[in-house]
Amino acid sequence: MKEKKRVYEALVDGAMEGLTDEALYDFVKARCPKATSKKIVLASLLALMDPHLRDRNILDVIYALAIKHRLDDGVLDDGEDDEPDERAQTSRAANQNMPQLS
Repeated sequence: MKEKKRVYEALVDGAMEGLTDEALYDFVKARCPKATSKKIVLASLLALMDPHLRDRNILDVIYALAIKHRLDDGVLDDGEDDEPDERAQTSRAANQNMPQLS
């Protein structure tokens, strides 16, 4: 929890200084070298839920950073090795069993 709090504080401090996107990410990584994209996303969510943090610009910057790093391959890795084509075929097969509405 202590690491998330430090990442959270670095994130908010950087956003308050006017940093955005990669500059904010670099600022957080400089203050917390062990911070991963996942930890930055979790700290961003803490910041977005903080009732004391009300500056819309800061919240927008933190939200944008969280979304960008949430979409990183490392954060989204859920352990599934299915190919996209297999998922689409499974979905189509499931839809064939559904009755057609007229």
